[in-house]
Amino acid sequence: MNKDIYSVGGRIFDIQRYSLHDGPGIRTIVFLKGCYLRCRWCCNPESQSYNIEEMTRAGKKEIMGRDVTVGELMDELSGDRRYYERSGGGITLSGGECMAQPDFAEALLRACHDYGFNTAIETTACASRDVVARLLPHVDYFLMDIKHMDSKKHEEFTGRGNEQILENAKFIAENAKNLIIRVPTVPTFNATTDEIAAIARFASSLDGVRELHLLPYHRLGQDKYVGLGRQYLMEGIEPPSNELMADLLKVAKRAAPSLRVQIGG
Repeated sequence: MNKDIYSVGGRIFDIQRYSLHDGPGIRTIVFLKGCYLRCRWCCNPESQSYNIEEMTRAGKKEIMGRDVTVGELMDELSGDRRYYERSGGGITLSGGECMAQPDFAEALLRACHDYGFNTAIETTACASRDVVARLLPHVDYFLMDIKHMDSKKHEEFTGRGNEQILENAKFIAENAKNLIIRVPTVPTFNATTDEIAAIARFASSLDGVRELHLLPYHRLGQDKYVGLGRQYLMEGIEPPSNELMADLLKVAKRAAPSLRVQIGG
């Protein structure tokens, strides 16, 4: 084992165990602080800033964010080894955006492989090509968001255009072991047949992609904005109906017949 990687530090805000929807098998998700985007619907607004923050939940103040070394974190994660081994599961990095902490993310992914754990990341790939290339050899499963094909609308709802993201998607598709494209399906943003069809066609054009997941917008994180003293910009926007999601699923399947398309992860 490379001992140096275990002293690398980073900042996380949560660890979620026994997940079944963020990569294969039973997984532990490590949520990293910091993100380059500011998606209006983000269900983890406490992830966006790298700063340690105070958030009120259920009337209690909580500190969101703590600093750990890779070694300290691996001591926590390795306790669930038997679940990973029995289910084919492993460790998933989420956030936030793990690529916003590239040194920590790379060291943590390498340590997971040292321990024999498979790795996954949930990412927008909104990062430099150099960062993507650094992490790529250490990731077994990429779960990548493609939110919109129109850069202006992407910027309107997330704070940044999508050019870098789409170029990185092509690079990841050419080099990754496994890549699943996921689409947060959000009314007023992209929940129309034309917009979903465009994303599906793009996903289908990527070498190596076999799956496309439509993830319905929900409001489960709305109270967190209040707890952080922030405005929730999707106020009044209802989640997509089952009927709309069924229609969008049909459209995506027609636009990307070579992919396995499903609702949910």
